[in-house]
Amino acid sequence: MLGLGDSSYAKFCQAGKDFDTRLAALGAERLTSRVDSDVDYDTSAERWIDDAIEALKPLNQVATSQASGTGTAASLMDSFTLAALAGGMGAAATAESRYSRKTPFVAPVLENITLSGRGSSKEVHHLELSLEGSGLTYEPGDALGVVVKNDAPLVDDLIDTLVLDPLATITTHNSTLSLRDAFLNAYDITTLSRAFLEKYAALAESAELRTLLSAGNEAALRDYLYGRDVLDVVRQFPARKLKSAEFVGTLRTLQPRLYSIASSLAANPEAVHITVGAVRYDSHGRARRGVASTYLADIARTGASVPVYIEANRHFKLPQDAHAPVIMIGPGTGIAPFRAFMEERQALDAPGKNWLFFGDRHFRTDFLYQREWQRYVKDGALTKIDLAFSRDTEDKVYVQHRLREQGKAVYEWLQEGAHLYVCGDAEHMARDVHTALIDVIAQHGGLSQEAAAEYVKTLQREKRYQRDVY
Repeated sequence: MLGLGDSSYAKFCQAGKDFDTRLAALGAERLTSRVDSDVDYDTSAERWIDDAIEALKPLNQVATSQASGTGTAASLMDSFTLAALAGGMGAAATAESRYSRKTPFVAPVLENITLSGRGSSKEVHHLELSLEGSGLTYEPGDALGVVVKNDAPLVDDLIDTLVLDPLATITTHNSTLSLRDAFLNAYDITTLSRAFLEKYAALAESAELRTLLSAGNEAALRDYLYGRDVLDVVRQFPARKLKSAEFVGTLRTLQPRLYSIASSLAANPEAVHITVGAVRYDSHGRARRGVASTYLADIARTGASVPVYIEANRHFKLPQDAHAPVIMIGPGTGIAPFRAFMEERQALDAPGKNWLFFGDRHFRTDFLYQREWQRYVKDGALTKIDLAFSRDTEDKVYVQHRLREQGKAVYEWLQEGAHLYVCGDAEHMARDVHTALIDVIAQHGGLSQEAAAEYVKTLQREKRYQRDVY
């Protein structure tokens, strides 16, 4: 069993643990020990795959000799060979381009435009990057992986607080870096997790930290983790005579960030666009900055370069039938992939109808790509558009409310074969839109709630209801 998860969450790899326990209870035999992989899963996952292949080899030989070419067993082994398992990881990546997550392309920044209007409580940027000479290709619905850096002042504050030598050498991922460069480029110093606190508590020999981590204090631990980072911990719980390598051992690898691509390659050859909402806020007496979003907003000015790669998303694609209607629901920066959808449909002269649901706080300051959408409406490319600006009305109105208001037409479009897409916040928006969709289908399709829910599941199975939520 190989579990994939994120140790910053309380139930780290819980699905893998549950399956492993249940299968063992049912009498299954483990070929290898269970491995729980964190976000930097590459090394542990590859090691597990190697171990699994070795464990399967004897079974492969037995099955092959027993089959003796008689048909069923032999064909099963042919359809799932160890060679395919060993070669499957990364085979597709090398076919398209020599650039990948491990070897990103350094893309020059062509444009960095602030989309938010004056007076907006948000800060949203439109970035355009050159892919010229990279050989990188993408489709609408794919994501751009951005290899980011930590904030330099935060790095310096952390090193000063730890009283460590910024020039001390650290070996990481077969590279040797100075401690400062390692903190800048290689390690996550902003995400707090239980795993980090457990490791650091041993170094700091802090009874208070151990109490916080003890059984029965889960609620207090959640409260402590929220809105704090590594610097907060080392300031509150200093460790004496700490060595650089010891502290680095408590940290996770700094992960690339994924942004929904906001452009069509057909309309923008050798370029890629993304939409970035810069995250800045105050918490526990300090100003906080989103690692990737402020890196892109502040550093990625025209003339700068950003290491990037393409992350394909085969579960968020335009319909193959260009005549199929498309319904797009994307408030805030969730609008990004739908800008790509419209550029693609326009570039390919797709005759299918298009309907956009967009929402944000204020029409005057937060209508992202407003002129483009208005032009699409004027040209007839965008058949319908419904807007929800929550702070412009006495009662807050969101995209799910517009979906309910337009329920009859939405159901009619679905009956005509429309594909429905949702992009944006998973915790609230996507959940509320999903509930509204079931209610709309029940009401206007004359179905029970159970039958409407099954209708939605059918849409998902047919890939006519796709979500890119986070």
